[in-house]
Amino acid sequence: MKRHWQLYLIVILPLLYLIIFKYIPMFGAQIAFKDYNVVKGMLGSPWVGLKHFEQFFQSPNFPVLIQNTLFLNLYALLVGFPAPIILALALNELRQGLFKKTVQMVTYAPYFISTVVMVSMIIIFLSPRVGFAGSVLKALDMESVNILGLPELFRHIYVWSDVWQHTGYGAIIYMAALAGINPQLYEAAKVDGASRLQKIFNIDIPGIMPAAVILLILNVGQLMNVGFEKVFLLQNPLNTGTSEVISTYVYKIGLIGANFSFSAAIGLFNSVINLILLLFVNFIARKSSETSLW
Repeated sequence: MKRHWQLYLIVILPLLYLIIFKYIPMFGAQIAFKDYNVVKGMLGSPWVGLKHFEQFFQSPNFPVLIQNTLFLNLYALLVGFPAPIILALALNELRQGLFKKTVQMVTYAPYFISTVVMVSMIIIFLSPRVGFAGSVLKALDMESVNILGLPELFRHIYVWSDVWQHTGYGAIIYMAALAGINPQLYEAAKVDGASRLQKIFNIDIPGIMPAAVILLILNVGQLMNVGFEKVFLLQNPLNTGTSEVISTYVYKIGLIGANFSFSAAIGLFNSVINLILLLFVNFIARKSSETSLW
């Protein structure tokens, strides 16, 4: 430590960040097992055990929230996870030139649009009166429909707009992995007369597989977490049947309803499920391949 004290000094800052903003706040998780009272404080509030967990499990909203959260996340994972891989493989086949740079710029740009602006664009675009979708329906002599008010379309709108916004940026990691593949492998494949598809399946995909496995593990570890801001902003009284997820429910119950203990119990349950999924997928990845988080 004396020899490399500069490196330890650099490590102190992120370590302090983790302790102060990640570990110390875990002390507050105890309010999930108490009837938290602002006047009595965290330590003075009475202990009630698993009361709030039982209340959540017995609530009629429980199956709906779990179903909506899981379905939306699984849908987003099935569509959104392979999209950056496909884009990276396609871009890797293009020669360096104006077209490739233009495609990269066009696909990366949506990532830097804020969630609020993105949702505003979606709402305006799908507006039955002034939106592009409404204009197309009118041009076809069809009745205008409030698309955001249809519960069955909410998931498609959320997932595919998310794919459009994040695919280009997500492809950067795979492009970097492809750039690290040994060029001699391509030369050997060319000598053997391999086609482009054969190069992709036998060189490119195995080359990016370690990065893909790590990202898949991290994504599955967040399976119960849906981006609160976008869901909440797209939500309206007509589509809550499919748009009400755990994060929005916690906000309404915990902050608006001031039921802090109940919302803390729901959030803790959500985090435990994510941790179990992360450990399970990491275990499967470690057993089936040489790549895992630990």
